[in-house]
Amino acid sequence: MMNQFEDFQKVGKETVDVAVKSFGSATKSMQAIATQTADYSKKSFEQSSAMMEKLAGIKTLDKAYEVQADYAKSAYEDFVSFASKVGELYTSFAKDSVKPYEMMVSKAQSVSK
Repeated sequence: MMNQFEDFQKVGKETVDVAVKSFGSATKSMQAIATQTADYSKKSFEQSSAMMEKLAGIKTLDKAYEVQADYAKSAYEDFVSFASKVGELYTSFAKDSVKPYEMMVSKAQSVSK
């Protein structure tokens, strides 16, 4: 009876350890995503402010169109880059969060065999 209690206690401790590891991984990933988002937002705001300043000083419609087209192209490229980075971060977040549980499940499967 005492052995069963010790085994149950050991499994409980391992489960808590796995949850803590998963939470730590999630925290790091969310911080990285938040940092990327803040950096992108700051850069986007700076670029749009610079574009508005350029537009304010333009005298011809052709030049205004050119500045707007350049801005749109740059903004699109920056967004695609940002989305790719954040997508990679979310992918690694999912993999890292599940990894401790995978190890726990494989360990449980090997014990049950």
